[in-house]
Amino acid sequence: MTNGGPGDSRPSKNQRRDAARKKATLLREEQKKKDRRNRVFLQGGIAVAAIAIVGIIALIIVNSIRPVGPGPANMASDGVLIGEGLTTVKTPALQPDAKPVASVPDATGTVADIRVYVDYLCPYCGEFELNNSDQIAQWVEAGAATVEVHPISILTSKSAGTQYSLRAANAAACVANSSPNDFYAFNAALFADQPEEGTAGLTDKQIKQVVRSSGVTSSLSKIDTCIDDVTYKSWVLDATDRALTGPIPNASIPKVTGTPTVLVNGKQYLGSLKDPKEFAAFVLQSAGATYSTSTPTPTPTPTPAG
Repeated sequence: MTNGGPGDSRPSKNQRRDAARKKATLLREEQKKKDRRNRVFLQGGIAVAAIAIVGIIALIIVNSIRPVGPGPANMASDGVLIGEGLTTVKTPALQPDAKPVASVPDATGTVADIRVYVDYLCPYCGEFELNNSDQIAQWVEAGAATVEVHPISILTSKSAGTQYSLRAANAAACVANSSPNDFYAFNAALFADQPEEGTAGLTDKQIKQVVRSSGVTSSLSKIDTCIDDVTYKSWVLDATDRALTGPIPNASIPKVTGTPTVLVNGKQYLGSLKDPKEFAAFVLQSAGATYSTSTPTPTPTPTPAG
């Protein structure tokens, strides 16, 4: 073993011990600084997370609050009333918290009063529309009947999270407000392109395409904005609540319990949704003898083959 002489430059044992103590002290101080930085970051992160949580809660609350605003024009009864010549009866917009103004049925009994509560995702509504829309249009065109369509949204949760039922009813209100005489054609077109219950339904872009394909040509930009903004969301929800809780004016039923709910002169039709002859017979029966002899007689439109 070789021993170092007087010129040996290696540190002594005491020097190494002092160096180790100094290094340990430095490490402890550095760790303390690191701990303080971590606490600052942690507190800042908690604050940011808290702010984010508050923001999310606020967003949920804001989205859950129904914006206050008037309903669509030409739907003061919560429905669109269409008369002779397929012309929509014009009414002012229903103001927030105002009660709907029920349409007045024909007092003479010579014009059948048909009311239909529909959900655009409801497959049974689609069946009724497919088999009866053309003959109803013929009766209304000739002045033998009026038809009042009430769009509601009871199947909003049945479209894979897209709220198609609500968006479609809103789109119907947009058309009623801005191009009322095109409402019946748009209503029929929505059912012609009806998605299956449980699917995502049509996108807003596709709904706007239906607006155009149904023949609407006026106020398209206004209708598009109304669809994008879901302008009448609050009104659709309120109108749906009113239909489901009642009372239903001039009707034999207190409230709507499902769709389609079809009323003729206040009496509920419970027959086949696929048989236009059966519905025509019910219209004649409900309207009475005066109606059947004094006005154009409703006759069923043959159902297309296939």
